Amino acid sequence: MNGKSANLEKFGLGIPEVLLPAAGLDLKVWAVVACDQYSSEREYWERVRHFVDDKPSTLNLIFPECYLEDKDAQDRINQIHRSMDLYLDKGYLASSGQGFVLVERSTPYVASPRLGLLALLDLERYDFRQGSKSLIRPTEGIILSRLPPRMAIRRAASLELPHVMVLVDDPKETLVEALYRRKEYYKKLYDFELMEGGGHVRAWLLNEQPCLDQISLALHGMAKSKTFPRRHGSDEPLLFAVGDGNHSLATAKAIWEEVKTQISSMAGTDTEKAARIHNHPARFALAEIVNIHNKGLPFHPIHRVLFNLDSRDFFAALKTEGVEIIQLPDSHQAFSRCDEEDPEAAHRIAWVMRGRAGLLRFVNPNAKLAVGSLQNFLDRYLKSRPGCAIDYIHGSGSLLSLSERPDSLGLYCPPIDKSSFFSTIVKDGVMPRKSFSMGEAPEKRFYIEARRIKPGE
Repeated sequence: MNGKSANLEKFGLGIPEVLLPAAGLDLKVWAVVACDQYSSEREYWERVRHFVDDKPSTLNLIFPECYLEDKDAQDRINQIHRSMDLYLDKGYLASSGQGFVLVERSTPYVASPRLGLLALLDLERYDFRQGSKSLIRPTEGIILSRLPPRMAIRRAASLELPHVMVLVDDPKETLVEALYRRKEYYKKLYDFELMEGGGHVRAWLLNEQPCLDQISLALHGMAKSKTFPRRHGSDEPLLFAVGDGNHSLATAKAIWEEVKTQISSMAGTDTEKAARIHNHPARFALAEIVNIHNKGLPFHPIHRVLFNLDSRDFFAALKTEGVEIIQLPDSHQAFSRCDEEDPEAAHRIAWVMRGRAGLLRFVNPNAKLAVGSLQNFLDRYLKSRPGCAIDYIHGSGSLLSLSERPDSLGLYCPPIDKSSFFSTIVKDGVMPRKSFSMGEAPEKRFYIEARRIKPGE
């Protein structure tokens, strides 16, 4: 397979050897949603823990972020590492062979399934620093202080489990959709219902030469020198834009830089060290590639909830900065008005709190997006109110529920136009953090596949 992958290296791709749960394991128990979901809803993860009980599950291989601030964080990390080794020793994970994985995800929220292609991303072709022009780029600013706990997990982990999803701009559907149209010719890997209303998922193994040729040809068409500048106004192609899991991929990159430094300090010739760097499994990260134009891929805004808030102080601070505050009868009207285009080009954000709702209008916005205007204000406001906390919420239902808590306020953000998404990233750089979400929380990627990230395993 290595010879077959040569044409893909220039596009920053590698062919994975995916590990899947062994025959006889309960797949519905095995697969859990991305760890950064339900971060303020501990009750969700407690339900999952009760459902999993003592059965083999990816729940034991991840760190749900709702627990990150708990005092037993290091104990959890140590247990994750032990569980990874235990699952490998007991044979709970088995190789499906080397090849790409074509994924079909259906949910109750969208009529069409979301299609994806699980592949290795070359971290040498990824740069998350401000102003990056790399082939693989983040879509939001990376908060470096969020990396250490994630790095602590990956640094000693024997496995990685992907929830990273990267976007390609493929309006002619030459990559994932083209492969999907021939799915009946591929080996099926799994087909099952997900827990907690997560929908249904199926997958197939792609390891034949015609599939690899199709992938290479499609990527060449997206990145070629004539097409990309015409569509996006830049000679430096952005082939993969990180949609979900920006901080997870940044963590993989940071650990890879550590590994490279360790290799450089080892004994051996420069040629030997170069070979170790080229072949080291930590050089790559497993991620799912999704076409931004796929009909099964909804784009939703990410909302904000403020806790321990003095609402009078909050609204007074907004008025001081010239933000117009409008009260409306209910949250439905507030959300609907927020989603409409403002006739005066003001930025609109809806607010909700215990029986009240309305709009914030940033009349003379400096930011390009409404979420940017809001986040700029929140960054200033929260800096001087250390007792007030913020969380980033996927889905209006969770937003409304959390905003009913005492001293809490929900901030509903308008959607982002995905048709201009790539051009915005190319021209303006990363978006404000937590600007958009690819689907509601239950639609996020579930952990199913795994991959070894230590050499010699």
